[in-house]
Amino acid sequence: MITLSKKLKQAKEGKPVEIAHSPDKRASIRDKLLVKEVQEMESNLPPTCKVTFDDPDKLHQFNITIAPDEGFWHGGTFDFDVDVPEDYNILPPRVQCNTRIWHPNIAENGDICLSLLRETSLDATGWSPTRTLKDVVWGLNALFYELCDFDDPLNLEAAEHWLRDKESFQEKVTSYIERYAKR
Repeated sequence: MITLSKKLKQAKEGKPVEIAHSPDKRASIRDKLLVKEVQEMESNLPPTCKVTFDDPDKLHQFNITIAPDEGFWHGGTFDFDVDVPEDYNILPPRVQCNTRIWHPNIAENGDICLSLLRETSLDATGWSPTRTLKDVVWGLNALFYELCDFDDPLNLEAAEHWLRDKESFQEKVTSYIERYAKR
């Protein structure tokens, strides 16, 4: 039986990949896209990111680990679960942060405010079918650098803390890293 992990290996080796196993069991559009996109994503990871699959046959469920090498969250390791819905690429992947963090765009419960993960947005920066998993990884990574947005926060308390006292904000971020995200 050909599994998704075997198909991914075939794609990496440049061999043609047949997706459907039999006429009565067709692969979804999502699974066809994922075979290509996972390969592209893995070959274009930022140096601070790592992608792992608990089950190599389920390319629609994976983990992203981000270890920022500078900035407020330097020294921490942050884990995100990604679940790609059946209606992908019309709908964006669902992403949840598993590491408790003090961040204006990531709530302490793991919800994430990243425009490209929004199904719709007024400023046209939300999800569109032209986006890929690579964009999701780079977008999440950018939350620890240039996309950190204190002006449009999900965690209002963290953003206000930064505006009020940047030194105390850094101390709280460091405390969270020590307790929840130490490498």
